[in-house]
Amino acid sequence: MDFPLSASAELGIAAVAFGMVLTPGPNMIYLVSRSITQGRRAGLISLLGVATGFLVYLAAVAAGIAAVFEVVPELYLAVKLAGAGYLLYLAYQAVKPGGTAVFAPRELEPDRPRKLYAMGLATCLLNPKIAVMYLSLLPQFVDPARGHVAEQSLALGLAQIAIAVGGNAAIAMSAGSIAGFLARRPAWLRAQRYLMGTMLTGIAVRIVFERGTAQVA
Repeated sequence: MDFPLSASAELGIAAVAFGMVLTPGPNMIYLVSRSITQGRRAGLISLLGVATGFLVYLAAVAAGIAAVFEVVPELYLAVKLAGAGYLLYLAYQAVKPGGTAVFAPRELEPDRPRKLYAMGLATCLLNPKIAVMYLSLLPQFVDPARGHVAEQSLALGLAQIAIAVGGNAAIAMSAGSIAGFLARRPAWLRAQRYLMGTMLTGIAVRIVFERGTAQVA
């Protein structure tokens, strides 16, 4: 049996995955904060929880949850608007007076590995950016004409997870060094805040004006 994914689908999901890694959001903020305040090991344990959250969303998509959006387009619109609204809220938090940057250390109480894992999982599952990606973006790379729809969904999702985990692991491992570098350069720290706000706003606007509904997956 030939591999079901087209080259355009592979490149498309890779671009989305890289974009999600490089765009600050709840997952990155939590992982960076945890790595800075409790060490790299704590950040990587938290990342395992985030990765599990990715798998939960992937299982839902492969099981056909996205098909609901075909039947109830109003629900699809609600998901898009809710996710976009939350991203705009995060953008405002970044650029408002006194706002903080992703790499500004946040004081977190040390937690045991089990709680670190659970918090990483919860952060991912409650992240609207990830929900929108899995429930509305990933299914759009699935081509029903090629058959094996569930297999395509799994392959796309696993590719996204591999890129996301690798990228976030690199960020968690270097968070302390990056934070120290930015702390000595306040202008760069402010620029990072505004860059974060701009990127989050751009994604929110794109989500709102994106046309179409999710394909059956």
